Amino acid sequence: MYILKTEATFDSAHFLSGYDGKCSNIHGHCWKIEVSAAGEKLIESGSRKGMLIDFADLKKIVRRLADSFDHALIIEKGSLRQSTLQALTEENFHIIELPFRPTAENLAAHFFSLLKEEGICVKTVAVYETTENCAIYEEV
Repeated sequence: MYILKTEATFDSAHFLSGYDGKCSNIHGHCWKIEVSAAGEKLIESGSRKGMLIDFADLKKIVRRLADSFDHALIIEKGSLRQSTLQALTEENFHIIELPFRPTAENLAAHFFSLLKEEGICVKTVAVYETTENCAIYEEV
């Protein structure tokens, strides 16, 4: 099995609605997405001969994903009053509403799914909230 790994970072804020602790308040992270792609066979011909996937292509897709979340407020749909959400939107804040609580675990699974849709042979996605703490998602 061949495994390639790349990573990208982004800065954003979130909060955990209904959580009993400090993370119920809006706070930010310098998130890191670490993506592993895996496969049994390498490309057999052409300019990408001997590669599982071109690192340039993998990095570009992961970077684009990270950039789409950069400097955003990531929220669970329905976690803010409609008037609050409207006010933030009118102020042109970058808000990403997701159908799930924006935990590292859920973001890892979400990013895995998005990368798979891009055609990446994803093995794992790790999402770091801090340099010491990450959640890893892989399909079994």
